Amino acid sequence: MRDAAARDRQRRAAPPRAIMRARWREDRGDTSIQMVIVLPFIILFALLIAQASMWYYAREAAQTAAREGVSAGRTYHSSIDAGTSRAQAVASQIGGNSLLGVGVSAAGSSADRIAITVSGHAPSLIPGMSGPSISQSASGPRENWRRP
Repeated sequence: MRDAAARDRQRRAAPPRAIMRARWREDRGDTSIQMVIVLPFIILFALLIAQASMWYYAREAAQTAAREGVSAGRTYHSSIDAGTSRAQAVASQIGGNSLLGVGVSAAGSSADRIAITVSGHAPSLIPGMSGPSISQSASGPRENWRRP
């Protein structure tokens, strides 16, 4: 009787090898199915990170060009055109292929203040679609000599 009870407990504690093999056979291919479901999301996440990085770099290039344009246009006896041309040159030099469709505007400038806006868009990783739009502005007072 003790032997029968011990065998019963042993059967319940550890299933026979045939049952274990059957369970393992049922799990075959699960990893492939999981990868088919998960892998597109991993690729999409990597593309989003790359696109965000390209947008950020293009935004920084536009901001730098706007600041340089304001610096060039605010000096004593300088014109607004000098600021816009400097901003255009810097955007082309720094932006390169990262800032596309560059447009420079001095709208909002006055005799006492200069404002430069650089706009464009970042390249897109998806063919046929335009990248995110970018518009960065900088402004500052113009240097004037006034009699006391």
